[in-house]
Amino acid sequence: MAAAAAQKTRSPARLRAKKPVQPNSASADQAGPVEPMTDIGQIVRELGAVADYVSHIKKEIGALRANELYRTRLPGAHDELGNVVNATASATNTIMSAAEEILGYTEEDFETYRNQVQTKVLEIFEACSFQDITGQRISKVVEHLGQVEKRLSHFAAAVNARDGDVAPDFEDAARQTRKELLLLNGPADEGAGVSQDDIDSLFD
Repeated sequence: MAAAAAQKTRSPARLRAKKPVQPNSASADQAGPVEPMTDIGQIVRELGAVADYVSHIKKEIGALRANELYRTRLPGAHDELGNVVNATASATNTIMSAAEEILGYTEEDFETYRNQVQTKVLEIFEACSFQDITGQRISKVVEHLGQVEKRLSHFAAAVNARDGDVAPDFEDAARQTRKELLLLNGPADEGAGVSQDDIDSLFD
């Protein structure tokens, strides 16, 4: 009987020991909010957006075709302008030489003099045909530069490019300064710069 009573007395204690302890909700609330775990999905989405942007940049760089620009377009424009300069200089020399020879003729026979002048005038007319060739060459230059402008403009708009705060090229800045100081800017566009009337008025 005594052993049974002791067994009954210890049983509730063992039951209480095995009962799990419930957390105190009030204490958890007072401890502050629990930091949320990192959103892996958000990181994946952001990395995907970066990858898409890099892919877009690579596509636009490919569309720029930079190799063609510096291997074909720009050298082509340079060569055509050089040919224009050479053709203009050659035609100018031919015209001036023919004109000087006409002025130096001293033939008394009119028929002989006329034949000599006609020959030189024909040479002058032939030399003046350089403007047609140079016009075609300049058209090619305009085409080359137009392609460069078009591609660079498209690329800048596609990647939302902005000019950075970078120091200008030293050599280019020196050339610009020299042009301004020595007035080497060349002929002005129509309606810009000083007109001939303004220059003539200085001598009145």
